[in-house]
Amino acid sequence: MNINIILYSSRIQQGGLNMSNETFNRVSEILRHIMEDNSVPRNIRRAAEESNEILNNPDEDSTVRASTVISILDEISNDPNIPIHARTLVWEILSELESIRE
Repeated sequence: MNINIILYSSRIQQGGLNMSNETFNRVSEILRHIMEDNSVPRNIRRAAEESNEILNNPDEDSTVRASTVISILDEISNDPNIPIHARTLVWEILSELESIRE
């Protein structure tokens, strides 16, 4: 009976890991889009690049990576110079990452 509980717990953890990897891949794609958009100010593109590097760092826990990126992107989402389309993308990323942090 204890083995069944351990196996079930292991499956849940693996499923959560796959979900966060899928989310990180989607977020990374959006961040690359922001980084390549020349209409986005340089400081916003740099923050997107930094966030992308953090997301792709396998040495950190997924929750830590998500929280760090949320902090960075929350700050730039309030930048008055960010274009509307980029702000919308940042909000989309924040929404995706909030699901991992919880």
